[in-house]
Amino acid sequence: MTTTVAEVMSRDPIVVTPDTPIRDAIKILADKQISGLPVQDDDGKLVGVISEGDLMWQESGVTPPAYVMVLDSVIYLENPQRYERELHKALGQTVGEVMTRAARQKDLVTVKPDGTLKDAAQLMHERNVHRVLVLEDDRLVGILTRGDIIRHMAATM
Repeated sequence: MTTTVAEVMSRDPIVVTPDTPIRDAIKILADKQISGLPVQDDDGKLVGVISEGDLMWQESGVTPPAYVMVLDSVIYLENPQRYERELHKALGQTVGEVMTRAARQKDLVTVKPDGTLKDAAQLMHERNVHRVLVLEDDRLVGILTRGDIIRHMAATM
């Protein structure tokens, strides 16, 4: 028998909004021992995810891009826009300033609840993500994490 995403996912995930203060998101992640939170706008539309990786810039800081000076001109050896994004994350005070944004909903890694667990796990592996958002009719109904899959594997051994 094939296991579906709905059988393993965490239902009714905790969500935050872009206006949520960073310290509140950090507290939720720590208290609930989770690694990421879906971000919804005021209309309930999924607009991104905030994860531990997004928050690491808060503690680690940002290193300016390498450059060389030639005749009073600066030539960057790395993309300076990457530095600006990292700096924005390091200084951000709200979830919206720090989160991984989705320009379009299809930019987010999502699955349907009736999809197979095997396909979801393969997608997570291929996209190198720790979680997928579970959507039904474009509405967030759950979240499936690597931890959920490991716990399922342990329970069915």
